[in-house]
Amino acid sequence: MKSKELDALAKLSPFEFKDTLIELAQENGAQRSMLNAGRGNPNFLALEPRHGFFQLGLFALSEAERQFTYMPEGVGGIPPGKGVEARWQDFARENQHAPGVKFLEKSISYVRDQMGLVVEDFLTEMVHGILGCNYPVPDRMLRNTEKISAKYLRREMVGRHPFVGNFDLFAVEGGTAAMTYLFNTLKTNHLLQAGDSIALGMPIFTPYIEIPELADYQLHEVNLNADPDLGWQYSKKELDKLLDPKIKAFFLVNPSNPPSVKLDDASLEHLAGIVKKRPDLIILTDDVYGTFADDFRSLFAIAPYNTILVYSYSKYFGATGWRLGAIATHEKNVFDDKIAKLPKAQREGLNARYSSITTEPEKLKFIDRLVADSRAVALNHTAGLSTPQQVQMALFSLFCLMDEPDAYKHAVKRIIRRRKAVMYRAAGISEETGPTAVDYYNILDLEVLGTKIYGKAFVDWFMKNIDPSEVLFRLAKESGVVLLPGRGFGTLHPSGRVSLANLNEPDYIQIGATVRKLMDEYNERFLAGGKGGKKK
Repeated sequence: MKSKELDALAKLSPFEFKDTLIELAQENGAQRSMLNAGRGNPNFLALEPRHGFFQLGLFALSEAERQFTYMPEGVGGIPPGKGVEARWQDFARENQHAPGVKFLEKSISYVRDQMGLVVEDFLTEMVHGILGCNYPVPDRMLRNTEKISAKYLRREMVGRHPFVGNFDLFAVEGGTAAMTYLFNTLKTNHLLQAGDSIALGMPIFTPYIEIPELADYQLHEVNLNADPDLGWQYSKKELDKLLDPKIKAFFLVNPSNPPSVKLDDASLEHLAGIVKKRPDLIILTDDVYGTFADDFRSLFAIAPYNTILVYSYSKYFGATGWRLGAIATHEKNVFDDKIAKLPKAQREGLNARYSSITTEPEKLKFIDRLVADSRAVALNHTAGLSTPQQVQMALFSLFCLMDEPDAYKHAVKRIIRRRKAVMYRAAGISEETGPTAVDYYNILDLEVLGTKIYGKAFVDWFMKNIDPSEVLFRLAKESGVVLLPGRGFGTLHPSGRVSLANLNEPDYIQIGATVRKLMDEYNERFLAGGKGGKKK
């Protein structure tokens, strides 16, 4: 492929770039299999809460069938809540050996004994929710589901860190919907305006780079670059860029995508100090991979007043198709306070915007503005994540809350870390790891790999003569291996992102061996005095 074509394709989003690589990888058809390690969709998933979901669905159908029994045409009715606990006990006894029933029984016991919820209310919410027979009420999130999900997020995102007060949740259609809603409402409520500067913790999930640049927002981006020589942590000098009052917000993916490294304690403490000096700073932390980390603490735990937490259930539970996510804000937050201090004309304009849904629009919380804006305000009464989705969210949350030894967490971490180990072993180099490594993704840094295997002289030649995109194209075309370009996520070094979640161990052995074979070929060119190179 010519250099001009490479340059044009390299400007695409890595997810669009990937489609071209897939086409190349599939050219030889049946002669080989394609190994698409560019996609983050995991090939593992949580079984027990899914068994529970379908058994709950069967119980809910039996409840609906109890109504309108005089009609033979298959018409059911909305089940009453009264007596539902006793009817569940009958169902559980009759189906005690069916997968998922014991999980549901434990869930009911947990919400009653550990959370103090009323079982009849919980079961009624679950039955109506899984049948999808009512609009989501409240539209922000079902009441019991919000309490259960909040307890799960407190455990996973806050852990043992001291945390005062409560937080509100908005159930959304995955992390991507959270991003869309947040950018829109931050702009609509004058918290971010065209020309404002925002900081991005780089590398980062590509849409965080692309959305602020759209004509809809026109935000100026300031990059905080993680240093691979520091284990992909941010230096104090980089973090101190946030002290500039011109920077209105800081957007971060933690653990990072694609380095897959969590912020260490020193960085969290330094950020806490910055927030004390910048109490007006808006922080958005996307922590979808936090559940794969050891002893994870979110920025939401460190600076709850300033921080919006975005979490998706997609990767950890193998549920990308379910589209389950949540936005969390502390009950006392900078967003509400900033809106209250807006100039009079802006406040009056916002009051007029939200006046159709509340008699006191000036008191409407930021998170409830998100809900309204997600349905263009006028459709606020039909807002909210579908109720069957919320039921599965509640069951996923309960599954982990009841898993006190973290057996599921240890299992999925073991899967991805073994895959990383065999890939590096096949490449013939030592595995890169550390206490902050999460390993959902891995960056195959061509500069680092080349230096380790062949030395600096080779890397100097390689960097001068070989376009990194050429390596990705050759891997796809010649071997059927698809990786995403690291620079599409804001990495400063030539690299490819490999997902450790979506293939099996033999596939990662093949990827490691294939990358090594290709790099060996480049080294042979270098040793032979290839273009721009000299013999060692």
